[in-house]
Order: sequence, then structure tokens, then C-alpha cells
Amino acid sequence: MLAQLGSSCLLLAVALLGPGPRARAMKGVKCGGVLSAPSGNFSSPNFPRLYPYNTECSWLIVVAEGSSVLLTFHTFDLEYHDTCGFDFLEIYNGASGDKGNLLGRFCGQVPPPSFASSWHVMSVIFHSDKHVASRGFSAGYQKDVCGGVLTGLSGVLTSPEYPNNYPNNVECRWVIRAVGPATVKLVFVDFQVEGNEECTYDYVAVLGGLGPARGQHYCGSTRPPTLVSLGHELQVAFKSDFNIGGRGFKAYYFSGECQEVYMAVRGNFSSPQYPSSYPNNIRCHWTIRLPPGYRVKVFFLDLELEGPNSLTKTCDFDHLAAFDGASEEAPLLGNWCGHHLPPPVTSSHSQLLLLLHTDRSITHRGFSVAYIGVVPMNVSCSRMDFQILISTQALAPLGRTQVYLGSRRCAAQEVGSTFRIQARFDTCGTESQRKNNTSVIVSVLYIDFSADGQEDIHEYEVRCEPRRKEASVHLLSGSDWLGPYAATAEHLQEAPPRDKAEALEGPVAMVAQDTSDIVFLGLCILAGVLMVAAIVVLMLL
Repeated sequence: MLAQLGSSCLLLAVALLGPGPRARAMKGVKCGGVLSAPSGNFSSPNFPRLYPYNTECSWLIVVAEGSSVLLTFHTFDLEYHDTCGFDFLEIYNGASGDKGNLLGRFCGQVPPPSFASSWHVMSVIFHSDKHVASRGFSAGYQKDVCGGVLTGLSGVLTSPEYPNNYPNNVECRWVIRAVGPATVKLVFVDFQVEGNEECTYDYVAVLGGLGPARGQHYCGSTRPPTLVSLGHELQVAFKSDFNIGGRGFKAYYFSGECQEVYMAVRGNFSSPQYPSSYPNNIRCHWTIRLPPGYRVKVFFLDLELEGPNSLTKTCDFDHLAAFDGASEEAPLLGNWCGHHLPPPVTSSHSQLLLLLHTDRSITHRGFSVAYIGVVPMNVSCSRMDFQILISTQALAPLGRTQVYLGSRRCAAQEVGSTFRIQARFDTCGTESQRKNNTSVIVSVLYIDFSADGQEDIHEYEVRCEPRRKEASVHLLSGSDWLGPYAATAEHLQEAPPRDKAEALEGPVAMVAQDTSDIVFLGLCILAGVLMVAAIVVLMLL
């Protein structure tokens, strides 16, 4: 791991440059190298004259660990091609040997924007082919200068010298730019800036976004809300005055396929670039947000991440985590790495967050998951019938005829705030089967979410073992998206404890009871009483 090399930055630089093809230049042309000073300048060979043909140069910029690198271009003139396939300049947020770190490839006469690294290493590669040469480029770099253009899938913003107090008289401006039409999300995880009522001294301002207070200045110790850009760009400004400071701030940004919100009742998603290797040094959020009443069940179809730490046996490097809510402050449902598929996880409410964190080296295929909104239901049975209760809140967009057992002739009844189905075993397509040498009664519950001409019907197998009066529910539909889980029905029983069910449903949740056992017991007691009475009469005679 690069992070385990500590402060040996020069050794790190030599190791990363290595004897690979990126480090080789044309014989007789001197270019590339390790730049380890706090600031400096570099340029293409022969600049400002024409650069040579068939040349490849590699610069590795390494500053003190815990710092960042700001790269800016003074002059830029390379042979133009629409995909920069001839002469080009590549910029990497870290080592150039890993394509996951690529920030961009550039050519032509338009200089690249300023780039700020998310850690203390940045690489620059210059390549020329055997035809057409131009003047080349000149660039400069500095460490610990705040601001710049951030174009990665995700990253971290901090005030200068965070978590130590920020300096006085500082002004920083970052532009976070998503690729394509995607939006940018900004989440503050720590915030302590000198405060006053109007935030006129020290402040953070976020421009170009949605939020409860977009465009306002933020200060004090209250974290700003999560902000989402209106377009594909978000601007963040930080300013401090001549006295009084604070710890500053730390925020994560997410863009493109690294931050998604899913609101459909079921769906699929995967890590960036799946099934190719995911990028290094990213932190991605996927939020599943369903209507109130649902629970989210996530199935892991594929998982291949960097393995656990060999010393601690924990997922200290790349890992995938699930949270029982919409933020990282929600309870943790699980944290995984390596290649063993986890079991499905289910939220306790209508939202679930998946987070992928990757470090600065070693990447793998990533992950693929499917999810479904589970409808919480109270299912029970007697020796003669099924009773199914579903809160209408859980199925708010649906009418009672879209919830039925066996066939549409057995639609639910709406009683208060509950969809209720009570059906005898000789109706509603119910049949008897043998499972594990036990006789069970089986039917299928249908919930029809179809809309706008798109059919979407979820099927649940409802089972009852009459002798024990035990009921269960299993997912049937979705064999085309559940991967390894499609072969068998997946258990989705979500019946709440009896006391909670009664408290939730109130009087309307009452269902008809099977009185056969009570009648039988009563007859037995009556027969016993009559027998005792007969014996007493005979003795008196």
C-alpha cells in the first residue's frame, strides 16, 4: 500500500516511476523526473522550440504527505486530434501506472484547467508521435495552495492545514465539475469556522446548487446541509479575515456514476466502470429511497474488492458498506471486502445507503447488486384460511384491486388503513403441496405496480402449514435480475411482532379466528363433566 510508506516520498517516487514503458523517453532526449520541491516549473523538451518526435516523458510530483498539489499551465500548444490520439498530455491524480487515477488527456492549443490533487502525488505524461510537432507546454506546481478544478468521480475538500486551524487572510475557490450531464453532490462531515450572524468574517459559500440555503454564506459550528448542483458544476469558496480562526471544514464531493439516488421499487446498479476495474481513491454513494412503509432488500450479485488487511483481518483498504438509512450516520448493516458474496441485507425503514471506498492502489472488478422494495405484511393462517394484512401506507400509489391472491377475483378489501385478504384454502388458486415431507397449502400473492403501459407485477408465494398454523412469504418474481438468487424463492417474511401489529393496525386489523379448536376443546370438557355426573348418579343408586 502506498499509504504504508509513510513520509518516504522520494522512495515512493522512484518506486512509482520504475522501469515501465511510461518512464522511457527517446534516446538522447532528456525529460521527465521526480519533482519534490514545494513548488517548481517544468516543460516539454526544447520548449519554447518544437518538441522532438517519438518522445515520452513522465514527471512525478511528490510533496509532503498530508499536502496537495496544485498544477497550472502557462503555455500549451500540442498537435490537435479530436481524441488526442497523436500527441497528448495526460494528468493523473497519483501514479500514472493506474488508469483509475487519470484526470484527463489534452492536446491542441486550449490549455488544461488548473488541477488540484486529492493527495500528495500527481503525475504528468507527455507523448509525441512521429509526425507533426508544435511548441509544447510549460507548467508550474505548488503544494498546499487551496482551490482548483476538481473533475474526479469523488474526492475530498478541506480548508488549508485542516484539521489544524486555518491561516488568516486566505481566499480559496474550487470548481467541482462532473463529466457529462451528471450533477455534483457536496456533503460536509466537519465544520468549524469563525461565526457571526451574517457570516461576514470567515465563511464558506457554495454557488450553483440546490439546497435550503443555496448561495448563502456558512459559518459557525453547524454543518451546512447536503447540496446538489443545478447543472454539472458546483463552486465552493472559502475566505478568512485577518484574525480569529477555527478548525475549518472537511467535505466529500460525489459526481456522475459515483452518486445516484434510486426511487424505483426495484433496480440494479454496480461500481464505476464495472466489470472493468473501479478507479482508485474514490468514495461513492448510492441511496435507495422508497415510499414510506417499504423496506429495502439488497442482493449481492457479484463482489470482487481488494482483500482485508493481512494483519488485522479487517476491511481497512477498499470496502463496500451498507447503512440503515440515507447517511453514513445511520446504523451500519455490514462492511465487506474481498470476493465472498455477502447474504442479502434489509433496511428497517424505507431508505438504504451503499458506500464504496477505495484507496490509492490495487483495484478489482467491483460489485453488482440488485434491490427490491419489500412490502411489510402480517401473514397468518388457520386450519382453513389465509389472513394477509398490508398497511395502505406501504402501497400508497395502488388501489385494492392491484393487490390480490391467486387471481384478480380475490382482490384485497380496504379496511381503515389496511389492505386485508382473507381466503379459504379451497379458493383463490390455493393448492396443497408436499415440501420436506410436510403437507403445506400454497398460493400466490400479486402486487401490481404496472404504470404507463409498463407491466411490473411482483409475486410472493404464500405458504401455510395447517397443523402448526405457521405462515411464510417468499419472493417469486424477478428471475431475470436476481442472478444467483433466482434459482430459489427468497424468503421475504416481514410480519411484525403481534403486539406491534395490533398497536399499528388497531381495531381494523382484526381478522376472523379459527374456532374449530375451541369448539373441540369445549366438547371435550362437556363430555368429561357429563361422564363425572353419570358416575356420581350411578354411585348414589
